[in-house]
Amino acid sequence: MANPKRKQSKRRSANRRAANAFVAPEFAKDTDGGQFRPHRVNPKTGIYRGRQVLNVEV
Repeated sequence: MANPKRKQSKRRSANRRAANAFVAPEFAKDTDGGQFRPHRVNPKTGIYRGRQVLNVEV
């Protein structure tokens, strides 16, 4: 069986675990639609980058 040659430092272990940490998605703010995910169509208004791309019935 393969064994590690040296003990892995606490710092290296912590950095590896930190990469897997869950991060809540950030939201973009819109003047008329409130908050929505960035780089996606606003689900309330159907607007993306200032243009109407979806027909949303209000």
